[in-house]
This record gives sequence, structure tokens and C-alpha cells, in this order.
Amino acid sequence: MGIALQQLGRQIDYLLIDGFLLPEALTPQLPIVKGDRRSISIMCGGILAKVTRDRLMMRMAEKFPGYGFEAHKGYPTPEHLAAMDRHGLSPLHRRSFISIRTRAELEAAAFASQSFRD
Repeated sequence: MGIALQQLGRQIDYLLIDGFLLPEALTPQLPIVKGDRRSISIMCGGILAKVTRDRLMMRMAEKFPGYGFEAHKGYPTPEHLAAMDRHGLSPLHRRSFISIRTRAELEAAAFASQSFRD
């Protein structure tokens, strides 16, 4: 979210945030627990973000076929996890997520083991 704020290119007066404080934002802010249920502004922002992400994932499905991004939109469904097991990780997969980090560590170990044998 910090990157998104920087890319706006204008001064923000105040932030309503769903659930957590943004320490990197030097803007006055109010984190609201369950904000997407309690604030129409946060709810609308969440809808816009989801629609934008879904459209992006449709484009990424063309760039990275076989992962099923057009169907699960990158959420960790059983189909998504199976696709990662089949194809490995794509550059889109965020290594900070525990299920991704574990797979990345396994891939690195397998690669190191294979390189050691060669």
C-alpha cells in the first residue's frame, strides 16, 4: 500500500485503512478493524482493488499458462497449489507467503542437490 500511495502523485490528507496502521505512511490515518464492513469508503476501495487484481490475473494467465490464474486469480486454492507443484514458482508468486516460501525453499534445495550431482 505504501508503494500505491507514492505512485498517486499527490498529497493525501487522511487515510482510512482496513485493520492496520501503515507506519511507512507519513499521513494522518485511522486503522479500522473490519473496515471493509464498517466504512463504505474502505469497502469501495476493496472492490476496486479486487476487480483490478482479477483483470491483472487474467492477463497474467496468458503470460504464464498452466497455473490457472484465470480461474483462481492467484488465491491459494487446491488447484493453484497443485499448479505450483507441477510447474514450480512463477515470478508472480510472492515468496513472503508461507506456502510460497516453503515451495521456494524446496525448489532451491532441489536445484542445489541437482547442481551438486552434475
